[in-house]
Amino acid sequence: MQSKYPSDSACTMTDLVLPGETNPLNNLFGGELLARMDRAASIAARRHSRRIVVTASVNHVAFNRAILLGSVVTVEAKVSRTFRTSMEIFIDVWTEDRESGTRTKANEAIYTFVAVDETGRPVEIPTIEPQTELEKQRYEAALRRKQLSLVLAGKMNPSEATELKALFVQ
Repeated sequence: MQSKYPSDSACTMTDLVLPGETNPLNNLFGGELLARMDRAASIAARRHSRRIVVTASVNHVAFNRAILLGSVVTVEAKVSRTFRTSMEIFIDVWTEDRESGTRTKANEAIYTFVAVDETGRPVEIPTIEPQTELEKQRYEAALRRKQLSLVLAGKMNPSEATELKALFVQ
């Protein structure tokens, strides 16, 4: 399958935090942010695979900063690595200062999506070729994250997790 660059498989969504989306502290509900991240990641995965995609897992979420009522929030989702039928999507969440326009990273997440056909069966997807240094770092780390996830789920023998072992064996 033809390779694509990660930028071909990106999604940026910008929105405002409204009163009905906040908790009693006037911070964006975590579940609302998860939904926004899932939508952006889904679009990035679909753009890459040109297939129906389903969320397979939410591998990591870091709620590092509260997102306040009235904030402008940008969710950036990009395919960080592809496997045979699945792809890892790395998500960065930014807030924008209303007066200065300065962007601050608030949160991040990593989702896994699987491309499927009309019957729900997994289908092969194109590979990606990371271009920037950040894309290359995320690409390399994705295999370790996948192996760790498979080991923890009991789907891979720890002795087969070569990328993980390489971190600990000198």
